[in-house]
Amino acid sequence: MSSSVQNTPKLVVRPLQYRDVEAINALVNECVVRENSKRLVTIDRELEQVGSWYGLKRFLSFLPQSYYHGWRIYVAQQLKEVLGLIQVSSLNSTHSTWRVERVLLNSNSPNLKLLKSQKEIGSQLLRHCLENIWEARTWMLEVNVNEKNHLALYRENGFQPLAQMTYWQLSPELLEELAQQEPDLPNFLPVSNADAPLLYQLDCVSMPPLLRQVFDRRVEDFKTNLIQVAVAQIRQWLNRIDVVSGYVFEPQRKAAIGYFKLESSLDGSRPHKAQLTVNPAYTWLYPKLIAQMAQITQKINLKNKASTDKERSNWQYLEIASADYQPEREEYFTKIGANSVENTLLMSRSVWHKIKETKPLEGLQLSDMLQGLKPARTPIPSRISWLKFLLASYQNTVRQNNIFSSKSVDFSTVKERNINPPEHSSNGHHA
Repeated sequence: MSSSVQNTPKLVVRPLQYRDVEAINALVNECVVRENSKRLVTIDRELEQVGSWYGLKRFLSFLPQSYYHGWRIYVAQQLKEVLGLIQVSSLNSTHSTWRVERVLLNSNSPNLKLLKSQKEIGSQLLRHCLENIWEARTWMLEVNVNEKNHLALYRENGFQPLAQMTYWQLSPELLEELAQQEPDLPNFLPVSNADAPLLYQLDCVSMPPLLRQVFDRRVEDFKTNLIQVAVAQIRQWLNRIDVVSGYVFEPQRKAAIGYFKLESSLDGSRPHKAQLTVNPAYTWLYPKLIAQMAQITQKINLKNKASTDKERSNWQYLEIASADYQPEREEYFTKIGANSVENTLLMSRSVWHKIKETKPLEGLQLSDMLQGLKPARTPIPSRISWLKFLLASYQNTVRQNNIFSSKSVDFSTVKERNINPPEHSSNGHHA
């Protein structure tokens, strides 16, 4: 697992244990101080609650994986010192796609002073997940474009850019202005398990084929069972958030054309977050769905204004992400005056091989394109290839026999006509 020099203590990567909670909390507090991304700060704050979640997580680990798609944490330890951790989670019901949520390294440790050492620890954490989570076929992660060290770490381990994400913040003043608009959504319905096929179709049509293949979602991914509902309720209670979701139904086409899931902070300790999905043919839904979410957040913001904590009141923004394949969404956010606060790269890789860097299309030569089609060695005939050869020979023989038989019939017909010519009358006319 790890390549250690002689006389160097071996690095061990293992699952999280309860005795690691104190070291993880210290590591999270250290990273929060020097972290510029509010998106990652939110993830780190949830990591601080790992002690509260540990007992429940141990209980859920004994259940079948189809009941709970949870996260896993692996710790890198050397001489009883926690040098880093990695948090991963499954993205679909078949567990074919996993996501790297966070990689944290203990920079205060004397063993991790050099950047090269940090990359080695991070690479070993990533490789441990790639080798031990056997269900995964594709891995995804999201990294800030300004995090050069993390970008280099992920690129060295085979991750390639998939899409560029932009995070937008809608200020409380802007939300108050948007809440004055009437959404006018007569077919806006709450989400239930019966609506899973509609949401699955909407998810497929809203993203490019490559991303659809990477996410590999099914109808079951848009359903929730009792275990997932219970875990979600506990998470909402711990984080003091309220979740509202709904979709817009098109009665003529019998399809869902818009969907959002809004997580509102009840105590003002974090920003409101929203997931927004819109059919590319119905981009006129953006103002209406944003107005609907603005009305929900406005009620909560009015409650939180009674608090005298100014730091908490500054959190009452609404955060929504957009991708580079959604130009209408980015154009709308720019038009209404939303602030672009963070740019990230969505990256992915396969577990089978390290994806090579693709060349620009205009730089490709015909010889370069045909080079990959040449066999690396002389092909060895197999049982299947012999069967195919015999079948093709038999079909060719039958085809030739049919052709010759048809020609022989035509020849015999002509010969009979030559032997028995038609009789002529005496006056030179036909009888």
